[in-house]
Amino acid sequence: MRIVFMGTPDFAVPSLLALLDAGHDVAAVFTQPDKPQGRRMTLMPPPVKQAAEEKGIPVFQPKTLKSPEEISRISGINPDAIVVAAYGKILPKAVLDIPEFGCINVHASLLPKYRGAAPIQAAILNGDAETGVTTMLMAEACDTGDILFEQATPIGPEENTPGLTKRLADLGAGLLVNTLKAVEDGSAVPQKQDDAKSNYVSLITKKMSPVDWNRPAQEIHNQIRALDPWPAASAELEGHRLKIYRSHPAGEEYGEPGLVVPGSDKFIVCCGGGSALELLEVQTEGGKKMSGSDFLRGHAAQGMKLS
Repeated sequence: MRIVFMGTPDFAVPSLLALLDAGHDVAAVFTQPDKPQGRRMTLMPPPVKQAAEEKGIPVFQPKTLKSPEEISRISGINPDAIVVAAYGKILPKAVLDIPEFGCINVHASLLPKYRGAAPIQAAILNGDAETGVTTMLMAEACDTGDILFEQATPIGPEENTPGLTKRLADLGAGLLVNTLKAVEDGSAVPQKQDDAKSNYVSLITKKMSPVDWNRPAQEIHNQIRALDPWPAASAELEGHRLKIYRSHPAGEEYGEPGLVVPGSDKFIVCCGGGSALELLEVQTEGGKKMSGSDFLRGHAAQGMKLS
């Protein structure tokens, strides 16, 4: 197939490479504009742009796909299909109508659950035991198109957002290649989504970072896993922010929520309902990441409390 690929972050790269490995003609790649990053706010290209340029594929970075110029550009490429993976922009109807085999999206959830911007984090945050990837025909509304194929996978109890993202990206790439075969030979049977079972998840923000130690340890553990690496779960300690990157439920420990359990070389904090959480990796303001036990060696646990 002759394909226009649209994607931006690391999640989309395996799908792009899988298309090339399968022998598809990726005629162009559309991705988000370069963004400033780091303390020096240096303009950095998206991962998909880097991958495309390494393969010699023309790259376009429009601010919108709604302009007549961009619609004309895509139409002029004459793609058999447009493939989208975490592009970050809504495709207007004029673009959706261009390819013969439609616009096919790779989405990181088992639709109709977790439509929207952050399905991977949502699955971890909610403590789901399972998630997966979906390929679907795109419609004008966000993630509402007919489902083509789905593939499920369990979520590990310690798995965080980066680890699950990588696994789902690879899973989605394989599913995408199989989907295109089925679409091309006519064996794919699109299935309508059950809108009554749908829910939307919003973008992750810094407002989600603060930990409420009155909640059960497992829920806090899910929050820490979901918000790694950004914006990271956080607590206040002696007027300073402490970021928390890794944790592990530590059984029963009855004490005031937020209180650090004394007499242990492990950084264990009391949580709601008589539960406790061991903090395995933390970072102080302006400091480097360190193990919870190393952090504890530099502080007197007796009477120490997180808020």
